[in-house]
Amino acid sequence: MRLRACPSALAAVALTVGLTAGATPAGAATPGAATPAGAAEPRPFLDRLNTVSLVGSTVPANGDVNPYGTFTIRENAGRLRRGNVLVSNFNDSANLQGTGTTLVQVAPDGTLSTFATIDPGALPGPCPGGVGLTTALTVLPGGWVVVGSLPTSDGTSATAQAGCLLVLDKHGTVRETIANDAINGPWDMTAVSSDGRSELFVTNVLNGTVAGGGAEVDQGTVLRISLCTEGDEPPVPMAFTEIGSGFPERTDPAALVVGPTGVGLHDGTLYVADTVRSRITAIPDAITRTDSAGTGRLVTSGGNLNAPLGMAITPRGDILTVNGGDGNIVETTRAGRQVATKTINSEGTPPGAGALFGLALDLDHDAVYFVNDADNVLDVLH
Repeated sequence: MRLRACPSALAAVALTVGLTAGATPAGAATPGAATPAGAAEPRPFLDRLNTVSLVGSTVPANGDVNPYGTFTIRENAGRLRRGNVLVSNFNDSANLQGTGTTLVQVAPDGTLSTFATIDPGALPGPCPGGVGLTTALTVLPGGWVVVGSLPTSDGTSATAQAGCLLVLDKHGTVRETIANDAINGPWDMTAVSSDGRSELFVTNVLNGTVAGGGAEVDQGTVLRISLCTEGDEPPVPMAFTEIGSGFPERTDPAALVVGPTGVGLHDGTLYVADTVRSRITAIPDAITRTDSAGTGRLVTSGGNLNAPLGMAITPRGDILTVNGGDGNIVETTRAGRQVATKTINSEGTPPGAGALFGLALDLDHDAVYFVNDADNVLDVLH
């Protein structure tokens, strides 16, 4: 792994901080001002979305299941197609967690294609433990795909290892791995880019969790990784900064690990879905801060939140999260008001539990794509 300085200034990146939303593509959301005192509260984003439709299967030819990461592709690049949804699979065909190796594209008409099948034995750099693709998924300018790996050897938390971030080019070839002591179970991610520089915001869920043996440990982190991109060379890591820490996490026989998951950036603030405590917190000055904000400021907790996982930000800055404990999607304002809740999955016992993970807005920002782990499909709320 290379580490050096990038000529692009942080200030240039800061200009676009309001343009990145959760697991949606960089540039997907626009800055929104707070509602003036005495003004009517805007209609919740979810109020206009009432129908859930199947888009298509996420299962590739090798049989990988358990779709996690979800990202709407903004630009044609190589094999990436604008408007398609890129999805990462966490499990292999035997349904062992932390062993999935495929990234697939699902077109709006449901057509499925495999973007990449990653060979753990043929990586260009270190990735402790191998490959098990997580919710951490984004596409940077130039078609560089970055996806997290939290691998196991047998699908159990006892064999979980630190993993890495895998960087693939627009043709689906792994060109680089990003691994160091700060990356330990990369679980979810969002990014912002400008003028050859990108900032990745990555949650980590393995700090002390395996040793804890199922007990809660407060060691989850949020890491900012600064990258520089030049020409056709893979993005170069230039700085690693821990901006969040102390998040609760634990191993789980059904979910492998539970810890800070969804992240979304708006107006310089990074919002984090704290899955264990069923709350959303906010880390201020996420792009420029040089120290950890701990778990950040509490935005909201409890209520309709039930182990929130994936996150996306609406055009006006509301926070969308899906629950791991039931089949609901919840909309929360930046002021912490939970203004809308809808059931988008009612399968399983209890209904919807464990079926929802990654989500992303479509390109028109008037629908929400989400993966359904119960059926291994991509659905859309519209």
